[in-house]
Amino acid sequence: SNMRLILFFSALAGASWCLETFLDFWLHPSNPALPVDIRVPFPSLQPVKVFLESHHIEYSILLEDLQVEKKEEKQEMVNNQRRERGTSNFNYGAYHPLESIYAALDDLAAEYPSLVSKQEIGESYEKRPMYILKFSTGGTSRSAIWLDAGIHSREWITQATALWTAQKIASEYGNNPSVTSLLNRMDIFLLVVTNPDGYAFTHTNNRMWRKTRSKNSGSLCVGVDPNRNWDAGFGGPGASTNPCSESYHGPSANSEVEVKNVVNFIKSHGKIKAFLTLHSYSQLLLFPFGYKCTNPADYNELDTVGKAAASALASLYGTTYKVGTICSTIYQASGGSIDWSYDYGIKYSFAFELRDTGRYGFLLPASQIIPTAEETWLGLLKIMEHVRDNQS
Repeated sequence: SNMRLILFFSALAGASWCLETFLDFWLHPSNPALPVDIRVPFPSLQPVKVFLESHHIEYSILLEDLQVEKKEEKQEMVNNQRRERGTSNFNYGAYHPLESIYAALDDLAAEYPSLVSKQEIGESYEKRPMYILKFSTGGTSRSAIWLDAGIHSREWITQATALWTAQKIASEYGNNPSVTSLLNRMDIFLLVVTNPDGYAFTHTNNRMWRKTRSKNSGSLCVGVDPNRNWDAGFGGPGASTNPCSESYHGPSANSEVEVKNVVNFIKSHGKIKAFLTLHSYSQLLLFPFGYKCTNPADYNELDTVGKAAASALASLYGTTYKVGTICSTIYQASGGSIDWSYDYGIKYSFAFELRDTGRYGFLLPASQIIPTAEETWLGLLKIMEHVRDNQS
């Protein structure tokens, strides 16, 4: 399998390296047809090259110096904040810190008071509020669709896409027949930032932070991979027991309060018919299972809906998505959210892996936010229409 290296030239103490601790897998080893993307700290570069060459593993360098890309991204954010100052226009085509996103949620609720309300579903480990937007035209005990983003904090395109989507849903009601009929029958709950501590940390300390920020007892390493922490084959393959790993599953299922808050909300609502989650990157549309490699009972329907959604998504800019189960499409991974939601009885459980396929990886340029959000919307809407017409 071809290795694609993403290099970064920040000083990391010590040149000794261990795969699990010093290398950051952006795309994990999975089926041999797909490349593996690895971020390599500069001190580890020579040993990694020696290792790969001695094992005859082909590799190419995808991003020569991550520091440069990060600097450009930061500069663009600064410029954008300068432009926005003194205008009331929120720029959906830019990346924003947590406070700005939260302010945008308030603005949306204020602009569409009869349709949009903001609710807190709990607090994060570091006591940041977790806010969902509820889109509802009234009616009691309605079925609903759940949509979340940013469970992995460095996947900035997901929070940005979710925020654009919130604005889209609000402005389309009454104008787009499909959205109108959907919201006349169902509610939508949207969690734009599932991992607020991690997201704040990507803006202040480490752009590449993926996990939560909880302290691990007996370890100096911080954080749990919140998408290995759900009660679905917890602790199985594709999750690490090492607190220093990017895919550490945590001490127990639902140990992360961010996961627990979502679980509690879904369970207490009782009528969630779809669970949709946004990740990046790879351009995949995935459905269960990840913790085991058997197909779900609803395989044919989910595959058909997934392919229709991918086709709708591709119709805009030609962006191609691969559709399939997590296990057959990327790798076996336990403790994931859509496996939990599906096992809980939410048939329409899908995860989108947004743009791109590795040219920029997690550092997707802001110029691609709106095109990504526009095409993703077409895929989401296709699924939501199916849920509207087929909810039991």
